[in-house]
Amino acid sequence: MKVKQVNIAPNGPKLSQLVAGTMTWGEWGVDYSPEQMAMMIEHCVELGITTFDHADIYGHYSTEATFGEALAHIGGDIRDRIQLVTKCGIRLKSHRRPQNRLKSYDTSKEYIIRSAEQSLTNLQTDHLDLFLIHRPDPLMDPQEVAAAFAHLKEAGKVLHFGVSNFTPTQYEMLSQCTELVTNQVECNPLHTDPLFDGTFDQMINTDCRPMIWSPLGGAKYFKGEGTSVLRVRDVAKSLSSKYGNVGEDIILLAWLLRHPAGCIPVLGTTKKDRIRDARLALKTDLDRQDWFALLEAAQGKEVA
Repeated sequence: MKVKQVNIAPNGPKLSQLVAGTMTWGEWGVDYSPEQMAMMIEHCVELGITTFDHADIYGHYSTEATFGEALAHIGGDIRDRIQLVTKCGIRLKSHRRPQNRLKSYDTSKEYIIRSAEQSLTNLQTDHLDLFLIHRPDPLMDPQEVAAAFAHLKEAGKVLHFGVSNFTPTQYEMLSQCTELVTNQVECNPLHTDPLFDGTFDQMINTDCRPMIWSPLGGAKYFKGEGTSVLRVRDVAKSLSSKYGNVGEDIILLAWLLRHPAGCIPVLGTTKKDRIRDARLALKTDLDRQDWFALLEAAQGKEVA
């Protein structure tokens, strides 16, 4: 079973239904060599997972470059068969950026353009399929962001634009000035804000699919940290047997995929078997009451 591609928005790119997240592929995780990263890329592509999610800051500004070396190592037409997503806007205090005196945000036109061009160099590509503002900047001027996006699009350096972690009002403000195709946000049974704060409502109304980071709740879920985690794990385990003895992670991904917003999960795992098995979520159709059972477990009470 190969993962299919879907339109993320009416005028947006096609992305794979499951996305490979690279945050822990480098220094912030398993620290793959370019050759090891190349093998992971090829493994994902063979499964139909052709979209790779980056951010300039990952690995203290090093993971993109290693990924670019991996693409060069694979060679051939690999770039034509994948979609590259990356983010900018966070200025991280790092030994690789000594000019950053503290962690801050920067969405100035100059910084956005410079960040995109650096990502192009790092990833060894001539264009980005999707470029996101990583975090909402309290000093963001939407007209300035729009001007940066227009410059990059006209130059053919970025094909589509979106945001990450924006509130609905922040998204609306920026979308009045420039076309956005997604909002990448955290969502899982332990973090349900997008279901109730208008984020998913907005995505449905604009016919744009949200990308989802931390779709399983992160390490705290599998470490069993907290009573809400334990309640959700109990329900997920019981549903695992009901839906063909799939893993708890498959149940959590299926919970997201059940939502009409058309969520696109970004997989954070670096394990090949878990990436392979994640495809099972695409054909695990939770019934409505099972979906609410997970929500009830997370909230510790029945819905009002």
